[in-house]
Order: sequence, then C-alpha cells, then structure tokens
Amino acid sequence: MIRVGIIGCGRISDLHAAAYHHFKHATITAIADPNEDNRTTRGEAWNVPESARFADAADLLARDDVDMVEVLVPHDLHEQITEQAAAAGKHIALQKPMAMDVAQCQRIIDAATSAGVTLKVFENFVFYPPIQRARDLIDAGEIGDVLSIRLKSAAGYSTEGWQVPAEAMAWRFDAARAGGGPQVFDDGHHKFSSAWYLHGFPQSVHAYIGSSFNGVLDSPSVVTWQHADGAVGSFEATFSPELRLHGKYYGQDDRIEITGTKGVIWVTRGHGRMSDVAPVVLYKDQRTTHMDDMDADWGVSFVASGRHFVHALMDGTDPVITGEQGRDLLAFSLAAQRSAAEGIRVEMVPGPPPSATQ
Repeated sequence: MIRVGIIGCGRISDLHAAAYHHFKHATITAIADPNEDNRTTRGEAWNVPESARFADAADLLARDDVDMVEVLVPHDLHEQITEQAAAAGKHIALQKPMAMDVAQCQRIIDAATSAGVTLKVFENFVFYPPIQRARDLIDAGEIGDVLSIRLKSAAGYSTEGWQVPAEAMAWRFDAARAGGGPQVFDDGHHKFSSAWYLHGFPQSVHAYIGSSFNGVLDSPSVVTWQHADGAVGSFEATFSPELRLHGKYYGQDDRIEITGTKGVIWVTRGHGRMSDVAPVVLYKDQRTTHMDDMDADWGVSFVASGRHFVHALMDGTDPVITGEQGRDLLAFSLAAQRSAAEGIRVEMVPGPPPSATQ
C-alpha cells in the first residue's frame, strides 16, 4: 500500500486524487494547501481526517505515513517543494511542466537522486486512451513511416465544464509565476509530450507565438519542428471566445493528425470535443476505420497515469515521465519560446525516443 500526500488541492487535484479511489495499492493519507476552503472540501471528499490537513507542505512532509507526494502547486514553487519532498524521503509525482528553466530541472533531478527517491513528471496525455491507440497503430506499421504530426488546440468555452474562480487562475497569466503563457507554455506541455510519445524529440524548433487580449494570452500561435529522420511536426493554438464546445472539464478541443507513407491517423478529441466522430480514425488502403472501442473521457488518463506510478514504485521500474525526460520536454518548450522571441530556428540535441512501454 502506497500512502499518498497531495500538496496543492486546487481544481485539478480532483482528477489526480481519482487515481487512488477504490485502488487497493494506494490511499490518500494527508493533504496540504494554504487555502482553508480547499483543504476542507477535498479533505471531506477524500476522507482525509482534519488532523492530516495542513496549510504548510512542510507539516505534511514531516509525517511518517506518507510514502509519495503529488506536487500540484504553481510552477514557480516546483523546485522548492520538490527538493523539500526529496529531503524528507518522499517519492515525487511533480505536475507538468517540470520547472521554470532547465537549470531548475537539473537541480530537482539531482535532489531526487541524492535522496534515493523516485521522481516522476506528471503528464496525463500520454496515458489518454485515444493517443495510446494512435501509438499502437504507428508501432504496428498501419500508416508506414511517420512523415508529419499536426496538433491543434482550439480553446473556446463550455457551459458544461468546470467553474474555476478567476483568483485561482490568476497565477497562470503571470509569466513570473507560470514561466510562460497559458496556451503554448502551460497547455503546450501536453502537446509537446504527445509529439514526443508518438515520434520522439525533435532536432530543431521554430515558432511564432502571438499575443492577444492585451497580452494575457499567447495565441494565436504555431510551433513547428523537425525530427532527425526528416519527419516534421506542428502545434497550433487558438482561442475563440465565441466558440462553444462540449467538455465537462475545459472548453477546449484537441486534435492530432499523423500522416505516414501509407496512411493517416486522426485523434479527434482531448480536454473536450468539437465533433461527434470516433475518437480515433484510421485511413488506409482507401478505407476509413472509425475506432470508438475505448474510453475517451479525458479524466481516465489521470487515473492511468497516477496508478502507473504506484506500480512503478512497487515494481522498481521507471515512471513515465522520468525527470530526465521532463527536463528535455521543458527544453522543447523553451526552444519554442526562444525561437519566437529571437526569430530564429533553435537547434536541439534530441534525447532517445520513448520505449514501446511508454
């Protein structure tokens, strides 16, 4: 039984906590959040006693009944709290993006290594069943060699989704706290991770990052890249304030198109959905196959990601994503930021591609 402490009990913590509900291998034993309402609401929902609810993460980390922690705090606090958790001997699942810069990432990795604890950078999209199906189809040779990957994020609004208080979102629009904009840097981590999962890291990156709503949003934007084998990729981010979407989490549509030498794969949804077609569509040999034999609820990817880490701790295997991979994914994102700022193509040293188990 892995005993879990959750540091940061904002809106997204509900999806993280779902991994440990009705799961025989893990349970939530303590939580920490400076907001009393968050502590009360989540503590009651997750059956955490008042004596195990803390305003200060240090008090949670001092407990003997916590084996691992989920760190779900603003990006500028990642290094500080993760290093404290490592020093306390706790295994760590750190929300994406890993840190504000590569130097911080390396210090986090070093702290975990020195303490002998396992570090995971939490990313759920690589556990999203439609994206995993796309990876399976690629690995099976269904579309031949990959030529291009196109990712599109179309943000709008949903009347079905979460209501997140403006004050709880404010830090995401502060570059000093978030490290970059909400669409390309923050949400973009999901897209860069998906591209890595499907075809590995790029060797060069070029980007245009827009500015809208008085500089609050980093869109419309487009990031392009090239892989060592010549395949190309792109990520486009837009925000349409009058675009109403289906989505019980966020008002956002995510799509992926992967073109190969003999076929095409579409992943038609992510956070929410725009269309009513199957979550995965394969075109090959003049035939279109619609695949809807999977759970396309975005929330299930959080459960799968959290439980994978528990099993990794129990089995002594590597988590997905490792600290080193998280560092390289941040470098991918930062290359886009630098390219847009300087108007240049940024060359990278691509890390190894993900294994078949990732």
